[in-house]
Amino acid sequence: MSDLRPRTRAARRAAERRAGIARHGRLPRSRPWKSILAVLATCLAVVSVSGASLAAIAVRGITDNIETVQLIEETPGPPPNIAAMDGGFNIFIAGSDTRKDQGYAGDTDTALNDVNLLLHVSQDHSNAVAVSIPRDLVIPFPACPKEDGNGSYSAASGLPINSALSRGGLPCAVLAVEELTGLDIQFAGMITFQGVIEMSNAVGGVPVCVNDAIRDPYTGLDLPEAGTYNLAGAEALAFLRSRHGVGDGSDLGRISSQQVYLSSLVRTLKSGETLGDLGKVYGIASAATRNMTLSSSLGSLDTMAAIAMALKDIPLEKVTFVQYPGTTGLGGMYEGKVAPITAQADALFDYIRSDQPFALDENALRAGAVADPNAPVTETPPPAAPTDPSAPADPSAPAADPNAAGVQTLSGVKGQTAADYTCSQAN
Repeated sequence: MSDLRPRTRAARRAAERRAGIARHGRLPRSRPWKSILAVLATCLAVVSVSGASLAAIAVRGITDNIETVQLIEETPGPPPNIAAMDGGFNIFIAGSDTRKDQGYAGDTDTALNDVNLLLHVSQDHSNAVAVSIPRDLVIPFPACPKEDGNGSYSAASGLPINSALSRGGLPCAVLAVEELTGLDIQFAGMITFQGVIEMSNAVGGVPVCVNDAIRDPYTGLDLPEAGTYNLAGAEALAFLRSRHGVGDGSDLGRISSQQVYLSSLVRTLKSGETLGDLGKVYGIASAATRNMTLSSSLGSLDTMAAIAMALKDIPLEKVTFVQYPGTTGLGGMYEGKVAPITAQADALFDYIRSDQPFALDENALRAGAVADPNAPVTETPPPAAPTDPSAPADPSAPAADPNAAGVQTLSGVKGQTAADYTCSQAN
C-alpha cells in the first residue's frame, strides 16, 4: 500500500518529538478500578443510526445535555463538512473509569481511558472499521497541555495508552492516538461507565451468546450455563469488564469477548424494533449525551446528523471490528503490558490511511470469541444464468460494485464483522 495520503498534524508532531521537544511531566497513579467499557465506543453509532428519527423528537432536550471540549489544534468555526473530508473521517471514543458523579466512593481526581476505540468511515461511506486499542498498549507519548492550562506534561515513552486522560484529558488521548496511527482525528468523545448501564437499558438489552458458564467474582458476572442472554444494566457492564471470566484471562482476550457484544449491539440498533421505536431512540440518544463529553467539532447537531446519515446504511458485513495488533509476555518496559506488533499494525493502518476496504482471514477470531454454532443460516443465491454477450445491456440492472473484486485479505489481524454471529468464550 504505497499510495497513501500524506500525514499532517500527526506527522508534524512525530517530527517534533524526534527532534527532542520535551516538557516536564508526571506519571499517573494506578487505580484499582479497571473497567472495560467497550460499549461506550458505540455511543456515537447509537446516536448516528437513529439520527433520522431524532429530527422528529425532542432534539433540543438531547443537545442541551452535551458538554464539549476543544481538541489541540482545533479551531473555532462552522461545523466540518464530512462529505468533503479526503480519505474519509475518523472518530475516537475514550471510555473513562472516573468515579466522579457516578455514585461510587473513592478518589475522583483522576481518570484512566480504559477503552480506546478509533472508528474510520470511508469517504464513500460504504464501510467502517473500528479499531480497539488495548488499554495497556505501551506507546511513545506526546507532550500534552494540562487540562487546567498551567503548562504541559513532557513527551514520554514506556507508558500505557490509558494514561492519556490523566495527562491531559480527551485532547491528550486524541493526540496520542493520532501519533500512534498517523491519522488525523476530526471528532472525539469521552463517556463514563454509567453510560453503559443507561444505554443498555435504553436499547432494551443486548443478546449475547456464551459457549459455557461464565462466573467472574471480580466483576460480579454470573452466567450459569451456555446460551444466549439479554444483557442490560449492571449485568451488561459486568460482562464488558470481565477479563478473568473470558478467553485466556488477558486484556486482548477480553477485547474479543467485547466484540461479541458490540457486533450484537450494532445488529440490535439497526433492527426495526429499535429504530422503529421513537421512545427507544430518544432514550438511547439521551443516555449517551448525558454521559458524554464531545469535541467541539462534534457538538453540533448538524454534524451529528451528517454522521448519522453516513453510518446508518453501511451493511453489517462492512462494519469491521479489529484489535490493534499487540502481544503480551515480553519483558522490559512491556512487563505486564501489551507490546505492539509493528508489522501487522503498519499493514492495518496502511489500509485505513489509504481508505481501502479489506477482509479478515479465516483465523481472525482471538481467544475470547468463537463462532456461534446456532448462527442464522444465510441462503446462498443461485448462480446467475449465462448471458448472451450480443444482447443489449439492461439499463435497470444494478451497477457492479467496483470494489467487490479488489478487496484484499489482511492476515494476522484479529476481529470480526458486525454480521458475524459469535459467542464469548468462557475461561
